[in-house]
Amino acid sequence: MTSRQRILNALDSKPVDKPPFSLGFGINAPAKRALAAHLGMSDAETEAFLNSCADLRWTGPAYIGPSDRNVKHADGSHTDIWGVTREPVSYGAGSYDEIRHYPLADATRVADLDKHVFPSPDWFDYSALNKRTDDKAVILGNGNIFESAWYMRGFETMLADLLAEKELVHAIMGRVTDFFIGYFTRALEAADGNIDIVFTADDIGGQEGLLMSLPLWEEMIKPYHVRLNKVPHSFGVKIMYHTDGAIMDALEGLVDMGIDILEALQFDARGMDPAEMKRRVGDNITLHGGISVQHTLPFGTPEEVEREVRERIEVLGRGGGYILAPSHAIQTGTPPENIVAFFKAANRF
Repeated sequence: MTSRQRILNALDSKPVDKPPFSLGFGINAPAKRALAAHLGMSDAETEAFLNSCADLRWTGPAYIGPSDRNVKHADGSHTDIWGVTREPVSYGAGSYDEIRHYPLADATRVADLDKHVFPSPDWFDYSALNKRTDDKAVILGNGNIFESAWYMRGFETMLADLLAEKELVHAIMGRVTDFFIGYFTRALEAADGNIDIVFTADDIGGQEGLLMSLPLWEEMIKPYHVRLNKVPHSFGVKIMYHTDGAIMDALEGLVDMGIDILEALQFDARGMDPAEMKRRVGDNITLHGGISVQHTLPFGTPEEVEREVRERIEVLGRGGGYILAPSHAIQTGTPPENIVAFFKAANRF
């Protein structure tokens, strides 16, 4: 099978020659450098090798918008299309980008939103999306509605707003959703059938449980994804939805929201059970991920990595509908021997 056939068969729970393989959020830079040294490859050779392993390829339109957005500054910080500025914060071997400027932090009423320039679908050039350059399934990102909203507002502030400032939340979320609807519509029209999956996201789970009550999620967040999900489906495109954390309580609601693929399957979180998840929703959606980046990959042995891969395929892949992948980015400090064991097991079972 080609990579694309393998992915599309998995999405339809049809037979595959082997479980489709995805690197999900990839490998953090220090871990990738350690892997390159272990394999005796250059950085470019390692990147080519990793790309060759995956059955999915990411794509996106070129940015052509205002010069003060989607820009890296001289101090190393970066301002995204929403006007959110992040700066790199070191963890030793590498860094993560942390938000230092929330452009809607001081908004107190809906009228304040008119002072902020929200991004436009016109800020992108979609013309290259109609070219298929390989046999991989193509995925377009990234429709993260609640996250884009709280990136502008602030996480604690937005969580409080869900209870105390619902009108303001709906106004922000509505503007964000309108952008993504326009963006995906333009992209899928231009792609002319060359995009297979649209990636959407909103983390709604933490390590111990949902970040908010299920009724609050149903009221304040889910309806916006229902609106957005109608767009890819109108083009015959599948929808992948990402959330970390303990989300068993929301499984049926996520399926009802209109998704086709659930990722990243963080089974280290409280109550997350692969067999129970497969039993409850495996007949309705494809599952993507599940190889632990919190425990097995960084702290296990190669034999334990192999065992977990085999178990995930046996449980989540039973009857089809599973894409093998890490439960998030493979983290710094993960032994390269374990990453190699992951790849080998992906081909073996």
